[in-house]
Amino acid sequence: MSVRKKPAERRLRAFRGNSFDDYFDTGMRNFPLPARAFLGMIVCLCMAWTQFRWRWSIEDKEKLIGDKTPRVIVMNHVSMLDPVIIVVQLWLHGIRARTIYKSEFDRLPVVTWFFARLGAIPVQRGTADMRSVRRARAALDRGECVLIYPEGTRIKSDDEPVTVHEGYALMAQLAHAPVQPVAIVGARDITRRGGHLHRFARVWLKAGDPIFWDSLGVEGRKAQLAAMSKAGMDAVYALRDELREAHPGRM
Repeated sequence: MSVRKKPAERRLRAFRGNSFDDYFDTGMRNFPLPARAFLGMIVCLCMAWTQFRWRWSIEDKEKLIGDKTPRVIVMNHVSMLDPVIIVVQLWLHGIRARTIYKSEFDRLPVVTWFFARLGAIPVQRGTADMRSVRRARAALDRGECVLIYPEGTRIKSDDEPVTVHEGYALMAQLAHAPVQPVAIVGARDITRRGGHLHRFARVWLKAGDPIFWDSLGVEGRKAQLAAMSKAGMDAVYALRDELREAHPGRM
């Protein structure tokens, strides 16, 4: 007697009316061929265009692409360029990443269609969105990475108050996955203040070492969760400050 595969294990069929939830709940390697081809095309186009326009580079890139261990990648968030660079780099090196995005974008079905085929996962901000957490955990269990911006929104100025959301640590804890910090500077400069025109500029990123749970030095799930929440973003901001020191005046 045949055994029915779990939704996360089965391959989605092309042109068979897969729902958005099917894409959110299924491993990216099991997306239908047209969706995988679409993602590959988008990655190549984004790589060519963003490198031409903003000449970005990643310091200590081997820390990001040299290890295919599933992990939660956390970054500071200053522009829409931030996730593009990470997803492109990981995809080109055979690593699939699920970006967590705010569900407000889902007001337009065409945007949800696009994000779903890129492997992104929506989260309802301001709520305990356990559905998003479970999807992220499932992705990590399948060997995918999860990219999340704990600041929750783009930070356009250092004077802007920042609330760090701790859901990323819970995702990592449930999957027993490490957290890897990455920082970016220069991307805030590509948009003129009060405008939408993107300027030519240089953008730099820096990858840090993954933070493992047994390195936190605390015991108990709640204590470890709090410690990881702090350690992850502290590491991001430390990397950001190193980049700013190396590239004065770039934000």
